[in-house]
Amino acid sequence: MRAPVQSFIHTEEVGALILLAAAAAAVIWANSPWSDSYFAFWHTYITFETPIISIHEDLGHLVNDGLMAVFFFVVGLEIKRELLHGELSSVRKASLPVLAAVGGMVVPAFTYLVFNPSGDAAVGWGIPMATDIAFAIGVLALLGRRIPVELRVFLLGLAVVDDLGAITVIALFYTDTIEWSSLWISLAILAAAAVSVRIGIRSIVFYIVAGLLMWYFFLESGVHATLAGVLLAAIVPAGAARGRDEYAATLDDLLHDYRLAMSNGDEEHAEIVLEEIEKLSRSTESPLESLEHMIHPWVSLAILPLFALANAGITITGDTLSDAAGSSITLGIAAGLLAGKALGIFGITWLAIRFGIGQLPAGVTKMHVLGVGFLAGIGFTVAIFISGIAFDDPALVDQAKMGIFVASIAAAIIGYTLLRFTGNGHSAGDPSTSSG
Repeated sequence: MRAPVQSFIHTEEVGALILLAAAAAAVIWANSPWSDSYFAFWHTYITFETPIISIHEDLGHLVNDGLMAVFFFVVGLEIKRELLHGELSSVRKASLPVLAAVGGMVVPAFTYLVFNPSGDAAVGWGIPMATDIAFAIGVLALLGRRIPVELRVFLLGLAVVDDLGAITVIALFYTDTIEWSSLWISLAILAAAAVSVRIGIRSIVFYIVAGLLMWYFFLESGVHATLAGVLLAAIVPAGAARGRDEYAATLDDLLHDYRLAMSNGDEEHAEIVLEEIEKLSRSTESPLESLEHMIHPWVSLAILPLFALANAGITITGDTLSDAAGSSITLGIAAGLLAGKALGIFGITWLAIRFGIGQLPAGVTKMHVLGVGFLAGIGFTVAIFISGIAFDDPALVDQAKMGIFVASIAAAIIGYTLLRFTGNGHSAGDPSTSSG
């Protein structure tokens, strides 16, 4: 497995444990004798003003609108990396994950609409489309070597396309009114940043400043501010500052200098040369790789758990449970995530293989795909995020969260059980594993 993928998966595995702990803490806090302090804390208002920027938001909105923009920036980097060098870099590689992801988005959305065909509830159709890659990868980690490595890569490719779908849905369907002057300013900043990149500006600080300005004006425009992160990621250079040939030639010269310094007993100069070698090695890493390596751990280990802590707190009472049990929103989301995801991913994959459009990776069987289909029904983070922008009524948001919680837990258990007893599978060349 490629090193970036291994690093990504390891971070997601650890992050899933912290995310689970944060979600549990939120539920416990919201149902404890100190529940009032939970809700009061996240409704604490923060004011920040400069001659250009004026922000007056509560902590909960700052997490959802601000920190989640960083999450979507990393998602954008992952999408770009996979499109250029990863599982989506060719039609042959991308066909099956893309088709599986499309099935895993369309079928859950239609499943939800079966329960909520009209009225205020219908707007929640985008909620069960989402997959929480951190939790899904975390469950796979529990299976260890019982599953093929290729299955993790397949899930990762599927999840990247799923994220792209979620971003598109948020941009197109969950934006009410637009303040055009602010949007044009944000897009002008993006255009200026893109031109700067083309002329060779590769400073990390540059991207931070451009991103903050874009985020603010997106926030003011009414278009969800998290999209600023995705658009900024699209212009981050994916190429290294030095080519391989230049790197090899420069490294040879530096190693020669180092050996000469050591043979002459000049340890001070040798240390300087080692520092130059370290700088040279960093220059072979693209800004995209540098930013992803720098920010991704913070997102998985801090930002997403903080989001869970801020959003997973739901007061569970007899009334809450009875409302959820009779709610078409809860039932639609639960059915979409649990049944719709598995049916969509497995069904489209089966059809693609049946008609020769795609082929399962080596060692991956149809039962593996079904198990992954259920794991993709763990919608947690992005599903909760979409529910918060789909519904204005807190009671409807709580009903949506209840559906997300129930479906995600059930999907994790069913997916784990299926994969636990499926094992490592057979060769993809075996007709029994790759055809109808």
